[in-house]
Formats: sequence, structure tokens, C-alpha cells
Amino acid sequence: MSVVGILIALGLLVWLAYRGWSILLLAPLCALIAALLAGQPLLANWTQTFMSNAAAFVAQFFPIFLLGALFGKLMEASGSVEAIAKYLTERLGTKRAMLAIVLAGAFVTYGGVSLFVAFFVLAPMGHALFKAANIPHRLMPAAIALGTSTFTMSAMPGTPAIQNAIPMPFFGTNPFAAPGLGLTASAIMLGFGLWWLARAEAKARRAGEAYNYADPTNPAAAAAADEIVRGRATTAHEFDPEEIARGAHAAALPPFVLAALPLVTVVSVNLIMSFWVLQKIDASFLSEEQWGATSLAAVGGVWSVIVALAAAIVVLIATSFNRLPTLRATMDAGANAAVLPIISVASLVGFGAVVASLPAFEAVKTWVLGIEGGPLVSLAVATNILAALTGSASGGLTIALDALGPTYMQTGLDPGLMHRVAVIGAGTLDSLPHNGAVVTLLAVCGSKHRESYGDVVMAAIVGPIVALVAVIGLGSGLGSF
Repeated sequence: MSVVGILIALGLLVWLAYRGWSILLLAPLCALIAALLAGQPLLANWTQTFMSNAAAFVAQFFPIFLLGALFGKLMEASGSVEAIAKYLTERLGTKRAMLAIVLAGAFVTYGGVSLFVAFFVLAPMGHALFKAANIPHRLMPAAIALGTSTFTMSAMPGTPAIQNAIPMPFFGTNPFAAPGLGLTASAIMLGFGLWWLARAEAKARRAGEAYNYADPTNPAAAAAADEIVRGRATTAHEFDPEEIARGAHAAALPPFVLAALPLVTVVSVNLIMSFWVLQKIDASFLSEEQWGATSLAAVGGVWSVIVALAAAIVVLIATSFNRLPTLRATMDAGANAAVLPIISVASLVGFGAVVASLPAFEAVKTWVLGIEGGPLVSLAVATNILAALTGSASGGLTIALDALGPTYMQTGLDPGLMHRVAVIGAGTLDSLPHNGAVVTLLAVCGSKHRESYGDVVMAAIVGPIVALVAVIGLGSGLGSF
């Protein structure tokens, strides 16, 4: 009955979340249902298992959520994201409108800007560009998703995305884990996605289909104020869309070089911290109880991302201070934007911890580890399934690694290889229709599932799955590189 109880609790969580219920209510409720059907103590599971694991996630990753959201808000308010997108679209022109949107999204998200911030900036520019190029607006969500939600989130070495940070404490890796495999996966995702978008555009032109968006309302503003969109979005990623409108926007855009400098800072400082600074410091004190009896391998990756984002924020404020008329209000909005997302994801982690503690979970664990193809395949399947069910790459990834991470570390596989497979795996089926990022993207673009989701599937699910298969094959044959 307890296995059935897990399935009932998980099904209820997915169904009610899809119906718009808050994950803050659903996660503890469904965790208690699973515990009840397994005959386990309810209050102990809530206060000791659920809350302790949710709190541990917040303690471990809140600095990244906070600095990431703050950096994204400052980049948006200073006009830097818009300046970068405008520069790339002007250089590439309307004949390469699709490529311009993809590269603009990739550039800003790889530099540390939240994909939700990118959505709200790129969508209005995308409408103008697609209208000038006479490309059906239904293809715009897929182009934005390809640039913001695929290879820069899960595959590019050094990406500061929270999904890339989550495996680091489990595997003792850094943000640049398995760089060769990450670059290979990135090339596959980008190449496959651009091929599909070019094919879809050519097909639309042959059919005489043109840009036809005529809604006079501002879909981005409406999406930011939609509570259902907000609830789903904050479960999926690290920025609360409601804070987009808070704080004054720059009156004039910065030059491209100044706009790009903070993004370059993120990547550069991340690299320097990972391969030079942390290699030279004596962190033996971390083994003491007052520091959590941990090690540099467990926290070094998170420290690298924290320092990189903090340095980029300092550079951004220093270079764009005059373009931030309400600096305090903007920074308050950025800080506030981190709170609901991390509590939502932490609630999913708490739910997963309760499920993993139930006796019946051993049967689930045995099934996952016994999947044919070896541990890399089973790891990919586990992160895929959990990300799909929770509608959150970060939530599904954390649940999978909390439950199975120590077991995978005993397989003898290279930790960097497992890191990259786990992150790419979590970034595939997390883009199902109920995913918060998908719902938000479609709303911001003024599109519907029925007209745009098929192309999103090809760009954000099929392409990453092809890349994941390639990484598993290469990793199994050649190891990590």
C-alpha cells in the first residue's frame, strides 16, 4: 500500500499544481498523505523530515538564489539586458531574426541573468523583430526557450544557473564539470534547435503564414500580474515575475560593452575561483563542527558562483549607477524576487525527503538503479522523471540526488560525468506543459499551448534529449572530458 501511497501523493501533487494550487500548500499536504498511507508518524515527518530537509536546501542555496535574482533585476533595470539584445538583433538583422533572439537569450543567461528576466525583455523585442521579418509569432516562444532554457542552463561549462550548482555539494564538483561533454551537448542542443526553427520558419513561409499577432494588450505586463503564472513560475526557476515591474527603469540604454561587462565578470570570476583561488586556500578548518564538519569539495562550487555573482553586481552598480534612478527599490525588488522561488523549491525538496524516507521507497530505488544501460542511464532517467513530475528541474534534481546521490558516488564513475548527466537530464522533461517556465514564456509572448508548444517541445525537450544520449554514449565510452 505504501508504494501506491507514494504514487497517489505524487499524482495529487502534479494534478493540483497544474490546477493552480500553491506548492507551499501542496508539498507538505501530499507528503503527509504519503506518510499516512505508509503508516508512518505524521507530525514527525512534517517537522523533522520535511522541514529539516527544506531548511537544509535553503541554507545551502539561498545565497545563489538571492544574488542571482538581484543581479538579474539590476541588469534589467539598468537596461543592460535590453541593450545586449538590441545590439545583437541590429547586427544580425531581420533576415536572421530567429538566430538573433536565440543568441541574445543565450548570451544573457550564460552570464547569470535569470531566464525569467530574459523572457520579459526578449518577448517585446521578439515581437518587433518577428513582425519586421514577417515570421509567425507562434515560433517566438521556441526561439526564446532555445536560447534561455536549454544549453546555457544545463550544459555550458561554468553556467551560474542554480541547476548547475545543485550537484556540486553531492559530487564535490565545480561549475565547469566535464567541460568537453558540456560543450558537445551545447553544440547539439543549439544545432538541433536552430535546424528545427529554420525548418518551421521555411514551412510557414511556404504555407503563406505571416506574423499575425494583433492583441493590443501587453502580454508581458499581464503575465507578470497573473497569480497562477506567478505560482508556477516560482516553482520552476529562481525569480519571482511579480518583481519585474518594481523599481524604475533606466531612461537610456548603456553601450554594449558596459552592458556586457557584468556578464563577462560572472564567467571570468567563476573560472578564476574554481581553478585558481580555491585551489590555493587552506580550508581544513571546514572539518570543524562549527562549520558543519564539511569540506572544500562540498562547498567550493557554491562559493565560486556566489563570489562571481557578487563581483558582477559590484561591477554593474559601478558602471551603471547613473542609470539606476531608484537603486534601493530595485535592489529590494531583486532580493524579494528570490524568496518565493527558493521556498517553493525547498518545499518540493521536503516532499521528496519524506517520500525517500518511507520503507516502500527502497523498492523504487531498486527499480531505478536496476534500469538497463548502467548507472548513467538510471541517473538520467531518475532526474528526467522527477523533473517532469514536479515541473521543476531544480526541485527534481535535488530530490533525485538527495535520495540516490550517495549510491551513485559508490559506483566509481567520474563525479564530473555524473554531474553533467544529472543536470542535462533534469533540463529535458522539465519543459512539459505544466512547467512554470513554459507557462510563463507562453503568457509573456501572448501565445497558447496549442499554437506554440509543439515547437517548444522540439527545441527544449527533443534537442536536449538527443544531447543527453550523446553525452551518456561518449561518457560511457571515453569517460569524462
